Amino acid sequence: MKIIILGAGQVGSSVAANLVGEANDITVVDTNPKCLTNLNEKYDLQTVVGVASYPSVLEQAGAKDADMILAVTNSDEVNMIACQVAYTLFHTPTKIARVRNTEYLSKTALFAQEALPIDVLISPEQLVTEHIERLISYPRALQVLEFADGKVQLVAVRASYSGPLVGHRTGDIGKYLPELDYRIVILFRQDKAIIPDGKTVIEPDDELYFIGAPRHMRALLESLRSTKREFKRIMLAGGGNIGMRLAMKLERHYQVKLIEIDFERAQHAAAELKNTIVLHGDATNEELLIEENIDETDIFCALTNADEANIISCMLSKRLGARKVMALINRAGYVDLVQSNVIDIAISPQQATIGTILAHIRKGDVVAVHPLRRGAAEAIEAIAHGNKKSSGVVGRMIEEIDLPPGTSIGALVRGDKVLLAHHDIVIEAEDHVILLVADKKQVPEIERLFQVGITFL
Repeated sequence: MKIIILGAGQVGSSVAANLVGEANDITVVDTNPKCLTNLNEKYDLQTVVGVASYPSVLEQAGAKDADMILAVTNSDEVNMIACQVAYTLFHTPTKIARVRNTEYLSKTALFAQEALPIDVLISPEQLVTEHIERLISYPRALQVLEFADGKVQLVAVRASYSGPLVGHRTGDIGKYLPELDYRIVILFRQDKAIIPDGKTVIEPDDELYFIGAPRHMRALLESLRSTKREFKRIMLAGGGNIGMRLAMKLERHYQVKLIEIDFERAQHAAAELKNTIVLHGDATNEELLIEENIDETDIFCALTNADEANIISCMLSKRLGARKVMALINRAGYVDLVQSNVIDIAISPQQATIGTILAHIRKGDVVAVHPLRRGAAEAIEAIAHGNKKSSGVVGRMIEEIDLPPGTSIGALVRGDKVLLAHHDIVIEAEDHVILLVADKKQVPEIERLFQVGITFL
């Protein structure tokens, strides 16, 4: 697939890094030559220096025969105009644009084919807000992912030394909670992905991924809690787009405080939020945190634009007694550095965004892609089509499917019914199949399995 990525920032660079190894022809456009040089040195791709919305720049990038334009510059306006130019002059089949401003997002009629012809809108702030909201709803979890319109959840949990999971085989976990329907589909041990076979013994600090219907996942996490005290008090640092969106959603159900260092922005937040206490101050100020009872805070979430401030405020809050701390981290190199150390969860906007993009690039009818463990592995939702003659999966029992190494099927969704994967379940046409891929190099093979042959009518 020939893909033009407009913007070499954090999102554009992350997408390029993910796609360049999957037999895609990638060209990246940006006004900053240094960013493009860095990408050229790391990856096998083409680069063009210029303004992404200029017709001449798009033509130089190969828009005439591109399959997809992915506009993720820092400017909503440039992204929208670039898609318009690609549609009008070059008839680009698929146009994906990052649009962050709610003034645009609230006017959906703007993005019709006869207006601004954008096929897929991506709002990183909205995706990150939803991601954090799920993490707060499941405070024991490291990651919460949804499939099939929320019918299935994949939830990551760390096995603690004193917890009930360590020392047991993965196949025996269900015996301790027989009334719940779930299974462990993948685990990470010292950065290595393992597909458990039922005899795998759980070790301390393993990251376990459970799959099942939401009600079973919630009950499972409740059973793993070391204390029955509820999470009610939440403190947010940063009143930007994400902080404001999150506060608006959380204040209906939680006791929320928001700290904002900019006075005008703090005033705006106080005027917009109904049940949130807004504080003007610095979230890295120890005296302020103590004064606002950080030791009684259940979740502290740092959402400013500065990674360093987010890291420091989380570390300080944890030391002062906050039960759980989360930090928004833009630099990919910082994420692995801080998570599992003092900070409980490092939230990467790039990882939250890239799954949405990958779902529109994968071949076959792939409707959802979620990176696991900062992109080390993937969870994929694909729809099975065809029949036994034209499909590699339809009409076959799971044990008969020629899955590539390091790949397993976690669950199926058939209509409104969730079926956890067992060896003798037969996949039917239109089933939503959730797969776990430990090695991303196997993704093309998964795509081929879910492509329909020419005999299918």
